[in-house]
Amino acid sequence: MSEYSWPWENEKYSASGTASAWTASVLALPLGTLITGEVIGRQPFGSFIAIDGHPDALGLARVNLKPRCLKLPTLGQRVVGEVFYHEEHVRQVGIMLSEWGQHKDLLPSFAERVGQVVIGHVAKIAPIGVFVDLADCVAGLVPLAEFPEPATEAVKDLHEGQEVSVQIVSVDLERQRILLSYESPLQLIRGAR
Repeated sequence: MSEYSWPWENEKYSASGTASAWTASVLALPLGTLITGEVIGRQPFGSFIAIDGHPDALGLARVNLKPRCLKLPTLGQRVVGEVFYHEEHVRQVGIMLSEWGQHKDLLPSFAERVGQVVIGHVAKIAPIGVFVDLADCVAGLVPLAEFPEPATEAVKDLHEGQEVSVQIVSVDLERQRILLSYESPLQLIRGAR
């Protein structure tokens, strides 16, 4: 089964009811209204929500409102949120999920820490380098070029989850990227093989 589906593929939704009841839905669900509901469809751009107590209203939690490290809720998942906008041309009630609204973006705080040595955990070893988790939803990259030659030898001693010490080289808030360098040599804190 695909992770993506449209709400009309689910017996819990009727598109004809949504169109004819749009005005009533907007009046019953003004901006700021707290809602609960069930995910009845999912696309790469968001999750469609059947809003409890409003069978003719179709909610949409859009991916552009989601913190970058959180996942879209899946089909059948129960959600809690707040009416954030009304999109008349598609007759959808925009929903800001509670967990999204409560999430604090820690990336900007790392812009103030350029030059500092921090402790993180190896998240992924990739052909371009080593991704290191620094905090909740904040990861940086130690490019392969940062490792001594041959880089593959230095990287092979690392494993996912391993605690390491790295230096913050730069933080690009616009592109949401952190560039790291290894301490010379990369300091292995715990979990070394």
